[in-house]
Amino acid sequence: QVQLVESGGGLVQAGGSLRLSCAASGRTFSMAWFRQVRGKEREFVAGISASGGTTYYADSVKGRFTISRDNAKNSVYLQMNSLKSEDTAVYYCAAGGTWRYTPQTRDEYDYWGQGTQVTVSS
Repeated sequence: QVQLVESGGGLVQAGGSLRLSCAASGRTFSMAWFRQVRGKEREFVAGISASGGTTYYADSVKGRFTISRDNAKNSVYLQMNSLKSEDTAVYYCAAGGTWRYTPQTRDEYDYWGQGTQVTVSS
C-alpha cells in the first residue's frame, strides 16, 4: 500500500505560477496528476514514466505545465505556469501502471492522494 500526500495548492492570479508536490510513502512506477472540478469527471493532466524519461500531457496544459519526479525522494512535481481560470480544480496525485507503461486514464491508477485545491482568479 502506497500513500500519497500532495502539497502546494493555493490561490493565484491568472498568468501566475504554482508548483505542486506529491510525496509517496514508497517506491512507485508511473505517476500522474489529475484534476477535477465539482460535478465533472476527473481528468488526466500529466503523467511521467517510472524512470522519469517520458512525460505525457493533456492538450489543454501542453507548453504551460511540466511534470517531473525525484525517485530518490519518491516524489513527483507539477510546475504550472501561465495559469488560467479554467485550471481551477482540485488536483490529485496518482501512482500506478508499470515500469514500461504510463496510463492516462483514471481507472488504471491504484493509489491516490487526498487532493489539493488550485484556484486561479481572473
